[in-house]
Amino acid sequence: MTQSTAKKYQKIKLYISLLGLLIDVLFWIILITSGWASSLAATSRRFSSHFLIQFYFFVIGLGVINLFIHLPLSFYSGYLVEHRFALSNQTFWRWVIEQLKGLLLGLILGGITLTIFYLILWRYPHFWWLLAWAFMLFFSVVLGQLAPLVIFPLFYKFKPLENEDLKQRIQKLAENWKIKISGVFQFDLSKNTRKANAALTGLGKTRRVVLGDTLLTLCSPSEIETVFAHEIGHHVQRHMLKGILFSSLISLIGLWISFQIYQTILVRQGYAAHQLDALPYLGLIFVAYGLFTTPLTNYISRHFEYQADRFAAQSTHRQDFINALQKLAESNLADKTPHPIVEFLFYSHPSINHRIEKIKGTKI
Repeated sequence: MTQSTAKKYQKIKLYISLLGLLIDVLFWIILITSGWASSLAATSRRFSSHFLIQFYFFVIGLGVINLFIHLPLSFYSGYLVEHRFALSNQTFWRWVIEQLKGLLLGLILGGITLTIFYLILWRYPHFWWLLAWAFMLFFSVVLGQLAPLVIFPLFYKFKPLENEDLKQRIQKLAENWKIKISGVFQFDLSKNTRKANAALTGLGKTRRVVLGDTLLTLCSPSEIETVFAHEIGHHVQRHMLKGILFSSLISLIGLWISFQIYQTILVRQGYAAHQLDALPYLGLIFVAYGLFTTPLTNYISRHFEYQADRFAAQSTHRQDFINALQKLAESNLADKTPHPIVEFLFYSHPSINHRIEKIKGTKI
């Protein structure tokens, strides 16, 4: 497709993303100012005398409202727009099934996270920010280990890579840099989309290479090898560890700031930290902090991507890597020349033209 088509696609996706953020902010503001949150809290207290049952009733009520508010936008973005630009292979019912899977997974993981968070908030009203941070750090590491084995297979079918030559290339590259991988797998990404992707997933013994079948069709073995070299670059540069440390620091600062603001609100409104009526204030604070820190985390992410690109260009064939990036950009309808402000604020990866410029300037 032409670059003008890609720009149109990305502009629509950006507008949808911004609208979703606006809805999130307005959702919490309206809940607080309209009194709906207090009404739902009162209903929750009448529903049960147990504080956890009250909390679940309250959270589920908010979740259902939020789900139906976002559903039209989710359908438009994830189904209609993707079909409009010939990127989706999903039928309507396949889209519904995938959404239900995601919803069920979100209920399980979100239920665990919110339950622990609320128990901490209830028991330790002055130190919840620190304990919640420690739990989130632990939980994210556990998820990183379990995701390839438990979560990803819920959405895709994985099997050992059939292309033995490519498999040996990848394994040799990993061995050269002393990276232990449990296997090289391909998965049926094409059942949902025509976009291509690959990743080095998992932690420790669960670390594995996964290649979408769309990538195997799109790129040559030499080009796919360079894509994997990029992922190795993240490992060699210790980006995962640096990313965990950076995100943990951002989370710790954010939770401490949230605690300070929340305490001020609690004093003014006469609420207890665990009181259901007060929780929407905390939701609004979290959303606002996320909006504020996203450009910073995106900047760090782009810096890491440039470093991994440099590694791939130096350790494999530079032109093959450039070819792979260009094919991926075209397959995924990436905007090669986004507005600088848009790229700075919203892009976790540099634009393709900026990446290629940097790669061509890399000394081999």
